[in-house]
Amino acid sequence: MKTARWHGVKDIRVEDIPEPKPGKGEVKIKVAWAGICGSDLHEYLAGPIFVPVDEDHPLSHDKAPITMGHEYCGTVSELGEGVTDVAVGDRVAIEPIFACGTCPACLEGKYNLCDTLGFVGLSGGHGGFAAYSVVPARMVHKMPDQLSMEQGALVEPAAVALHAVRLSRIKAGDTAAVFGAGPIGLLVVESLRVAGASEIHVVEPSEVRRRKALDLGATSAIDPTTQDAVAAIRAATGGVHVAFEVTGVPQVLPNCIDATRHEGQVLVVSIWESEASFQPNSVVLKERQLQGTIAYRNVYPAVMALMTQGYFSADQMVTKRIPLDKIVAEGFEALVAEKSQVKILVEAPD
Repeated sequence: MKTARWHGVKDIRVEDIPEPKPGKGEVKIKVAWAGICGSDLHEYLAGPIFVPVDEDHPLSHDKAPITMGHEYCGTVSELGEGVTDVAVGDRVAIEPIFACGTCPACLEGKYNLCDTLGFVGLSGGHGGFAAYSVVPARMVHKMPDQLSMEQGALVEPAAVALHAVRLSRIKAGDTAAVFGAGPIGLLVVESLRVAGASEIHVVEPSEVRRRKALDLGATSAIDPTTQDAVAAIRAATGGVHVAFEVTGVPQVLPNCIDATRHEGQVLVVSIWESEASFQPNSVVLKERQLQGTIAYRNVYPAVMALMTQGYFSADQMVTKRIPLDKIVAEGFEALVAEKSQVKILVEAPD
């Protein structure tokens, strides 16, 4: 079958590999759509970050070259021995987290904080940039009938955003700032609307993405190349209750901190390619809180329920649809060159 596999930095190849078979407790999925994630782009431009290269990942038992793609959905085509929770023909969204189940975080139910955390399509396994995928049955979530397959490919990134907002201290009526209006940043805007934020100020250099943020309910969309974003946010709010860092750009982190009020909170959502620095006094003197967030846990059903209410709409988020064999030129390279792109979906081959 055709797959897109990571071999190294700027070396993703569309190539044929054997079609996978489900083992005990596993499910085989005919992939429909898979999204290109910011994490995928980091691996393409500056990896390996999650991709295991020298040794197999302890949970996927796989290493480069790996089939990429972790934001995906499809139809169950075959069941491994002992699988009873889903049936052939079910439409499913994939929750692609590898977790050991035995470390302290896993035993607390916080499997996204697993000591050996991994992701299908980043840490090995049968990723979604392929005709078929095989995953453990616990990773599949049946989709409501009213959701399209394109919506299914957005469940994973929407889960990242909703988990970040749930982890924050935002309360109905509070103010918020979102630095970065890529796909996750825009989904954070929608999640903040769900949470009842009274004002949502977005900072983003791309005009197309700023317009999209306003369409999705942002109060303002600030171009940091033409004005002082922190000053604008503080003039409007006196400092927001919570700021979300969704850029991974080192100089943005101190701006996020400065945009919050006393006892404000910063949620760091990005995956980083390099170090970032800030003056600790900016946190100390205002008793601010700096909080990290990774992936999601126990949130897929809530995401899909919100989707049935019109949130996290593919019609709003998807700016391009491409075939798998064009994934490098029209997918990864387009995301590098065209900041007008938001979410690019890859259609699985037959």
